Amino acid sequence: MKRIHLFEFEDQKWFPSFLRKFVTDFLQFLSNKAKVYQPVIPEINQTLQKLNSATIIDLGSGSGGGLIWLAKQLKQQNSDLQIVLTDLYPNKTAYANVAKQFSYFTYYENPVNGMNVTKSLKGFRTMFLSFHHFKPNQAITILQNAVDENQPIGIFEIQDRSLPSIIAMLLSPISVLLTTPFIKPFSLLRLFFTYLIPIIPIVVLWDGVVSSLRTYSVDEMQDLIQKVTNSNHFHWEIEKKKAKSGFVIYTIGIPKKQNPL
Repeated sequence: MKRIHLFEFEDQKWFPSFLRKFVTDFLQFLSNKAKVYQPVIPEINQTLQKLNSATIIDLGSGSGGGLIWLAKQLKQQNSDLQIVLTDLYPNKTAYANVAKQFSYFTYYENPVNGMNVTKSLKGFRTMFLSFHHFKPNQAITILQNAVDENQPIGIFEIQDRSLPSIIAMLLSPISVLLTTPFIKPFSLLRLFFTYLIPIIPIVVLWDGVVSSLRTYSVDEMQDLIQKVTNSNHFHWEIEKKKAKSGFVIYTIGIPKKQNPL
C-alpha cells in the first residue's frame, strides 16, 4: 500500500490544546499499559552503551508517551539515565507531573522542532510514534539535522500500512471508552468529550488510521537516509522487530566519530 499523507488533528495549530492533551494522555496511558516498546529495549540499551552516555532527548513527546514504563526498564542498566521531554506543542503540565514522579525525567519548556533541534539539547535523540507526522522532505530534514549536529537518533513506530494495523486503529475508540475513567489526572471535561460529545474517540480513530497510512516502511526509511548528505558518517540500523504483542519498526543512527554528548 502506497504511503498516504492525510492530515491528523493533533498536527493542526487550530486544534484546541486541551483536546490535544486529552488525546496524548490516552496515548501515554495505553503505551505504558501495553508496554509497546518492550521489543526494542535491547537495542536502546546497546545504543546508550555504545554512546557511553545515558542522556535521551525525546522529540515529539506528547504527554510522555510510553517512555514512563520504558524508562523504568532502561534505568536497570543505565543508572545515570536522564530523559529530556520536548515537543513542538509542549504539554508542560504533563511533563511537570512526570518529572515530579521520576527524578530522571526533565523537560524543555519552549517548543522544539525536530527539523532544527535546539543546539543546547545534546544526547540520543528519540522519536516514539511521531516520525510519521512528517512528509518525506521534512523527514529527511530531521535526519539531516541529526547528522549535521553529529547527534545519534532513534525512530520507533508501532504501526504500519497493513490491514491488521488499520483494523486495530479502527477498534481504538473502544479502548478510549474503556480506559478513560482510569487516566490520571481525573477530569470531568475528559469524560464529557469522551462519552457525551465523543470528540476524543473520533480524533483517536481518525488520527490512528492516518498514522498507519503515513508510517514509513523499512525500505522507505532506507531511501530517506540515502538522501541525507553525509549519511555515511553514521552507522544505521533499520528493522521491523516482531514480538508476541505486535512489532516495532525502528531506525537507529549512531555517529561513526562521536563527540562528547
